[in-house]
Amino acid sequence: MNTGKKIQIIRKFRKMRQEELGELIGLEGGIQPRIAQYETGYRMPGDEILQKIAEALNVNPLAIRPVQGTNAEELMQIFFWLEEEKPGVIHPFQLTRFPNERCNDSDDVNIYYHDNDSWPAKNPCGFWLDYGILNDFIREWIYHQQELSEGKISREEYFEWKINWPYTCDDCGKREPKFSWRKPKEETENESEDKPKSKTARKKK
Repeated sequence: MNTGKKIQIIRKFRKMRQEELGELIGLEGGIQPRIAQYETGYRMPGDEILQKIAEALNVNPLAIRPVQGTNAEELMQIFFWLEEEKPGVIHPFQLTRFPNERCNDSDDVNIYYHDNDSWPAKNPCGFWLDYGILNDFIREWIYHQQELSEGKISREEYFEWKINWPYTCDDCGKREPKFSWRKPKEETENESEDKPKSKTARKKK
């Protein structure tokens, strides 16, 4: 996903108009066309403008800068935006080692999975990474994906976690992150109350 599209997605997530973003980064005259040109890819903002856009959108600049995939942080940004652009195409998962059994104890070195609705009809391919810090990053990603699927965090919180990562890293919920991305409980409870109740919930009442 290109830089302009990332800016557009995050701007809309922040419920901000193009004119507002232009004013916040100090553009003068023709504000809306300039932001529109950035978002469509007609013009590429320089490093200084990108930094100002990141500050105005309250995101880590890494989330909108072009990435080359040369280090662990950039690889994670590629994964995050791939998930946004094509939901459901990438499924990180944690492997568990068989206790007291080495791979050369058996001729069978295949990786097996249970056939269920969460796996594709055709056998998927995979690879493992001998890159310690990237494995740590992916492990935390899996943890927050699980939180999302269990309803412990909202889709908005999950996206906030990604666009301000790695400042949102919290060691799988074990410590406070540098950037607070979880909504206060009171706010989350109010949002839940505002949502229409399901048919099942109404029946119980």
